[in-house]
Amino acid sequence: MHIDHRKLGRELDLFDSDPLIGAGLPFWLPGGAAARHAVESYLHDLERRHGYQHVYSPALGKRQLFELSGHWRNFAEDMFPPMPMGGDELVLRPSICPHHALIYKSRGRSYRELPLRLAELGPMFRSERSGVLGGLSRVRAIQLNDAHIFCAESQAGAEVAEVLRLMREAHRALGIEPSSYQLSLRGEGQKYGGSDESWQKAERLLREALDGFEFVEAPGEAAFYGPKIDVQMADPAGREWTLATIQIDYHQPAAFELEYADASGGRSRPVMIHRSLAGSMERLFAHLIEVHEGAFPLWYAPVQLAVLPVSESQDGAADALARAAIEAGLRIEVLREGSIGARIRSAAERRIPYAGMIGRREAPDGLVALRHRDGRRLEPMPVAVAVAMLSDEAKP
Repeated sequence: MHIDHRKLGRELDLFDSDPLIGAGLPFWLPGGAAARHAVESYLHDLERRHGYQHVYSPALGKRQLFELSGHWRNFAEDMFPPMPMGGDELVLRPSICPHHALIYKSRGRSYRELPLRLAELGPMFRSERSGVLGGLSRVRAIQLNDAHIFCAESQAGAEVAEVLRLMREAHRALGIEPSSYQLSLRGEGQKYGGSDESWQKAERLLREALDGFEFVEAPGEAAFYGPKIDVQMADPAGREWTLATIQIDYHQPAAFELEYADASGGRSRPVMIHRSLAGSMERLFAHLIEVHEGAFPLWYAPVQLAVLPVSESQDGAADALARAAIEAGLRIEVLREGSIGARIRSAAERRIPYAGMIGRREAPDGLVALRHRDGRRLEPMPVAVAVAMLSDEAKP
């Protein structure tokens, strides 16, 4: 039976929506926010360890910015209408790349700085039609795990190959597996930015990076500024979604007149690589909820440990376990209401990875009996040992 993330996400208190906020604008509840924060922190650290520098940029920009980038000409139907402001027209951005191009341009650059990898978990907005909106998979306000690599053309192939490797690492940690790779190319009868020569070079670089991968070609699916590799994920019903992507762009560096001082003392134009390891947080979690049926891996489970004192006389021992677990960075909840059987069932229904039972035999000796959500029971162990074990298992 197909698991619908919209139904399960609400049952597990991960996210919800309200007509007063609007269609395609879900809000994240504490459980979903905790899981999302864990994933965001992991991606941030993964990028940092591989040479990315993180930035923040505003979700608005002048209409002229998107005219220059080409978005207004090629993407206006997916953008919200401009807002008049002090003689200017401000637009909610549909993509983050123009802002990163201007961050690159904010000061002079040298070939010694390249490749320059700028990353941001940033907001962007798409004016999606009401009929296609649903849960987290199609939304109007998007938080994208985004990055742009500015490099010499000679560095681009190695950078794309490294992005593909990083994607595999991130997907393994998240517990997901690509279903296919797609090389998205230009199609007939559509407008594209840049020269034929630049498109041919970009396509060649992506084909070289895909050497050894099985992939399908998809004419007409390219971005308006360049070809791309789309990493597809299949949901439990067999439908494919694009979750991660790599694009090579010669168009925007030319449009924004990006340059760097090259080794010969002249000026050269960088290549711009767009990449997202995990796509938007919304679409990612729509997929994660369905693939894992809400039973997330321990490291990003909303609550990692449910502490269950069998009776009130064990409340003190339960509180001591809770303090130790929180101090170690674990996400815990003490369940006290109802019978012990009902509380065990509640923890299982909420897909909490571990329940920590403290009864009259465990409490006097500072022990806890861990029960995994799959039914496995561990022998009672000292609280410090249990906390250390869970902390180690909770690493991505």
